[in-house]
Amino acid sequence: MNVFPKKIMLLGSGELGKEVAIAAKRLGCYVIACDRYKNAPAMQISDQYAVLNMNNEDELKKVISDHKPDIIIPEIEALAVNALKEIEKTIKVIPNARATAITMNRDKIRDLASNELNIRTAKFSYAMNKSELNFQAEKIGYPLLIKPVMSSSGKGQSLVNKKEELDEAWNLAIKKSRGKSNKIIIEEFIDFDLEITLLTIRQSNGKTLFCAPIGHEQKNGDYQCSWQPAELKENVLENAQKIAKRVTDNLGGVGLFGVEFFIKGDEVVFSELSPRPHDTGLVTLISQNLSEFELHIRAILDIPIPEIVCDQASASRVILATEDNSDVCYTGISDALGQSNTNLFIFGKPTSTKDRRMGVAVAKAKTIEDARIKADKAAQSVQLINE
Repeated sequence: MNVFPKKIMLLGSGELGKEVAIAAKRLGCYVIACDRYKNAPAMQISDQYAVLNMNNEDELKKVISDHKPDIIIPEIEALAVNALKEIEKTIKVIPNARATAITMNRDKIRDLASNELNIRTAKFSYAMNKSELNFQAEKIGYPLLIKPVMSSSGKGQSLVNKKEELDEAWNLAIKKSRGKSNKIIIEEFIDFDLEITLLTIRQSNGKTLFCAPIGHEQKNGDYQCSWQPAELKENVLENAQKIAKRVTDNLGGVGLFGVEFFIKGDEVVFSELSPRPHDTGLVTLISQNLSEFELHIRAILDIPIPEIVCDQASASRVILATEDNSDVCYTGISDALGQSNTNLFIFGKPTSTKDRRMGVAVAKAKTIEDARIKADKAAQSVQLINE
């Protein structure tokens, strides 16, 4: 018997965690939101919250011991994953401690896909210092991408076109890296036709499900806009689904995974994977009958998912801060919401820094092009001011 309410602890309380918390609260769950700073978005609607360094094993074990949740949902990469392995013996970790550990660093998930599962990825190598970086860059060839092994979203990524740009790319990757590692990834640049996210849902008592593919654009590794459904050939979509299932089956557990691919002609190239709702999937807040956050919670709580419907072209566009502010206010919301089939989600972050993601505009229309135009217009209408 599936008895409610469940006590859920979120490790990470940003905008994605906030939507997970809302989905859980709608089903009567009790939510404890954790993050490294006070008044994080999910904390604003949770039953309890805790501020801690989640990279510290002792702090993480203590907050879990104090609150005694039924389920732990990691929502960020920077966690003391060794503590989760021990905790998992008595408390359900989503999707599981192993998957959380593998996906928190780009090298582990890349090694799993390429070396263990023999899945096509971009050519890649690693470097621990500038000398190794120069050597590996020559082997892979230009242009190439430099990425931290671990970072929030896509922060710290650089496209490098020539040797003279390597030092700057190295410095940025190290600066934006989370944790203590100086390890970076050197990756072949693929001149892809389309970059997609395939939201993949693993259930405990049901088959693996897929949302319609989501196309997206990034800038310096950060999501800027997305649209659904992305137009793919049937054979390309089937191949992407097969790869997503192979990787997520290896990781195991339940919940929603965001699996990213590069599409080049008929070729499908595995890029990255997050074992949680994906930022590009914010478009599902308007595009689907069940958002990615509702799907995640349903899979976690063993609630049926009868169908996933995306019946109209939809798009999203992020709302970015243009400067640092300690007291954030917004204008233009009325203008943004003057269009039909348009909505805004202001994340409620207490402070802003330049280019920080503060909200998202979503829209539906008859075509992807029209939906993108509406989402762009809505996002551009919103301005951040300091009062």
